[in-house]
Amino acid sequence: MTALHTEPAHAARPRARAGRGNQRRAQRWTALAFLAPLLVYLAVFYAYPLYRNIDLSVHDYTPRAFIQGNPEFTGLRHYVDIVTDDAFLRALSNTAVFTLGSIAVQYVIGLALAVFFHRNFRLSAVLRAMFLVPWLLPLIVSASTWSWMLNSENGIVNAALQAFGIGQINWLTSPDTSLLAVTVANIWLGIPFNLVILYAGLQNISPSLYEAAGLDGANAWERFRHITFPLLRPVSMITLLLGLIYTLKVVDIIWIMTRGGPADASTTFAIWSYREAFGTGQPDFSPAAAVGNLLIVIAFVAGLAHVRLQRKEENG
Repeated sequence: MTALHTEPAHAARPRARAGRGNQRRAQRWTALAFLAPLLVYLAVFYAYPLYRNIDLSVHDYTPRAFIQGNPEFTGLRHYVDIVTDDAFLRALSNTAVFTLGSIAVQYVIGLALAVFFHRNFRLSAVLRAMFLVPWLLPLIVSASTWSWMLNSENGIVNAALQAFGIGQINWLTSPDTSLLAVTVANIWLGIPFNLVILYAGLQNISPSLYEAAGLDGANAWERFRHITFPLLRPVSMITLLLGLIYTLKVVDIIWIMTRGGPADASTTFAIWSYREAFGTGQPDFSPAAAVGNLLIVIAFVAGLAHVRLQRKEENG
């Protein structure tokens, strides 16, 4: 009878450890393979453009320098020139008013419409689809339509105001009203986005919570205040953040309606950057890149604030 050969335990352990090590390495390479497309996408469409924008802002890139490839290194000179420019404070103020005013009103109206359509009454779906029309239209069409509506001479808005005895208002050509005009147009364009996101958030709130609150005698305002609004907070935060980022970079609406005028009355940082690069016929790309980088910093700070608030809520 032949004796069975048994491998010693001390010899089997290193082999088992080696097998686990090979398995971990295989898992690591598999994870990297899945991450590779994302990393390539981020590098090509985010990291490289950001690097090029910084490179533009610290060199003096003129059209000749683009062709010859020998731009002069200027360091932070363009940033200093921008901050000390007479137009800086005006552009900063306009950007704050345009951005904060737009996202605040868009959010309030979008939330009100989302709560209204959450009841699922007859024709609810049709009306929701109609509210999406501004979001679906090309921006050049929307801006041109608002330019016609707010025209001083034959615009429909002034015609309606005159019916109530209100005189002509130069919406787009007066420094007192041009920023208001482009802000109203941008609010109209952003309401559908807020409506869609907030309406989707409402679908995740359990109806049983409203039923329990109704049994406790809570009215509509109390249900909104103690159930809807608190539970929508995460969705509201991301909606406001995305609205902030989108509104900071709005160019087309303002450029088509007022071109940032009159007298820089509706010039934001985005318009300033675009005008420096493409709007004068004599492109000056380096100051334009510097202004654009300021917008990136503002959006980055807003993103960090959002992450910090989100972690605070999760830990709290």
